[in-house]
Amino acid sequence: MAITTGNGLQFEYETRGAPDAPPVLLVQGLGMPAAMWPDSFLDTLVAEGLRVIAFDNRDSGGSSRLGAAGVPDIPRSLARALLRRPVTAPYTLDDMANDVIAVLNATQAGSAHVVGVSMGGMIAQVLAARHPHRVRSLTSIMSTTGNPHPGIALGKPRALRALLRRPPREPTLEQAVAHLQHVFGVIGSPGFRQDPRAKLALFERAARRGIYPTGTARQLAAIMASGDRRALLHTITAPTLVIHGIDDPLVRVAGGMDTARNIRGARLKLVPGLGHDFPPRLLRGIAVMIAEHCRAAVSGAAAAPLQRAPGRAA
Repeated sequence: MAITTGNGLQFEYETRGAPDAPPVLLVQGLGMPAAMWPDSFLDTLVAEGLRVIAFDNRDSGGSSRLGAAGVPDIPRSLARALLRRPVTAPYTLDDMANDVIAVLNATQAGSAHVVGVSMGGMIAQVLAARHPHRVRSLTSIMSTTGNPHPGIALGKPRALRALLRRPPREPTLEQAVAHLQHVFGVIGSPGFRQDPRAKLALFERAARRGIYPTGTARQLAAIMASGDRRALLHTITAPTLVIHGIDDPLVRVAGGMDTARNIRGARLKLVPGLGHDFPPRLLRGIAVMIAEHCRAAVSGAAAAPLQRAPGRAA
């Protein structure tokens, strides 16, 4: 891992692939370090001719922790957000989008194809709107718009309970892994069988990299403080691909549909059986789909028809 600074913070990042290959920058979701990107996903992107840049968001992994900012009152913030009232937070998605600029600068990438998952998709959307010259293409996965309509803003109750249940502030490795097992056991993909040993290995890698519960709370507050972003999404000009699981219990499929509806020219791929994770069976197909989207954005050619994702596991 390499280290860079920006916005008064430190960020850890890694790169894979040829230095002169087109860069694709990956932005992780709520509380998740870059170690949560499966190796096979990254390796497929590299095999498709891209240079991968992955980093830890502020308040996660090895990047700066903003403990002095305190711990937000998440239930109160959620209530205010649903009532469309202002939410106060230590930082916003705009600040986190500016963090991405610091990583792009460190990797000498004037612009990049940007891929964000869940909260990372929100950050990528803001980046594409605020800094269009830095974004060659946008891929928003399992994400949404900040639309406060309950049918879009709220996941299923069981998924929300799992998300809001926190491990101890300074969890042991075992506690962090157990927390990830519980959360992804609830929000994961019901349509695809997964090897529990492989999942455990990924969770252990992420936990060793750094799971920081109070930082996750600040990231969640940043989402709520950023409010409804639909008007901002209307300004995005980057070629956009939206991928969303039909069976996502945390960010409902309506969130992906709302994202595509509010970005001009966005292509929408809905995947049956996909929840709020990356089943191994889908990794290569999603990576190839993203690579094709990147190539089409650069060439200016019409994008190829979206591939049909693998069906549900028997």
